[in-house]
Amino acid sequence: METILSSHSLSPILNPKSATTCKNILSPSSVQPRSASLFLSKPFTCCSLKKTNSQSVKPSLAEEPKNWFVHAQQGLAALAISLALNFSPVLHSGNALASEFDVLNEGPPKDSYLVDDANVLSKVTKSDLKQLLSDLESRKNYHINFITVRKLTSKADAFEYADQVLERWYPTLEEGSNKGIVVLVTSQKEGAVTGGPKFVEAVGEKILDATVSENLPVLATEERYNEAIISSAKRLAAAIDGLPDPGGPLVKDNKRESNFKTREETEEKRGQFSLVVGGLLVIAFVVPMAQYYAYVSRK
Repeated sequence: METILSSHSLSPILNPKSATTCKNILSPSSVQPRSASLFLSKPFTCCSLKKTNSQSVKPSLAEEPKNWFVHAQQGLAALAISLALNFSPVLHSGNALASEFDVLNEGPPKDSYLVDDANVLSKVTKSDLKQLLSDLESRKNYHINFITVRKLTSKADAFEYADQVLERWYPTLEEGSNKGIVVLVTSQKEGAVTGGPKFVEAVGEKILDATVSENLPVLATEERYNEAIISSAKRLAAAIDGLPDPGGPLVKDNKRESNFKTREETEEKRGQFSLVVGGLLVIAFVVPMAQYYAYVSRK
């Protein structure tokens, strides 16, 4: 009685050695009439242990699919981030991201007289432009800034943008009176020149209009941006120095000659053609008849 209720007998699953004891107890030969209550309690104890063990195993099996699903979601998220970083366009720093708004916010260039946002000018042009404009400023105290942009989105044309740059860079009349701004828009093939009162008076309206209508648009249309900038700078500098105007670029006459004949030429050709055809017809009829007449007369 006391041996059956011991801890070893209550846990046959946990203790392998007690498994035989449990079998012996449940065998028919070992059943005694007075131990009926104990026999009934023994299966209940074993079943309760199995039920407890099954309940402890089931949650772990149910958690495995959930953990797998969570890991799969994390893996897919990491893959999406990696693909987005690999295939997204590379952003460059510095002037590569510059735009018309960056030109306004950064202010006038400190080490040069040029903001080449469109990136269309060569190193030689930049060096020559700096030398020309620095010499002009040291002698005449007029400062001219050149700006190239690809396109404009905030303003209707280059003139409005040039005025906006002048007002932003030199907000007071004293700062901007002797300053000039030259803008070249490469996509629209147009340009603009603006400046303070002293600058406009020194250059003159005639040279300003000629530079805007000749140097900048004509050369930009031919994509000769370096020549457009240098020729404009030389023309403005010559006007400030009081030198003769070097003039603008020569406009190429792209008019093609027509292949069609005029009415007079057509009538003349038609008369000549009629004479030729008439002569051929006369020869075609007269020559055979003359030969036939000569042949008959001999007989």
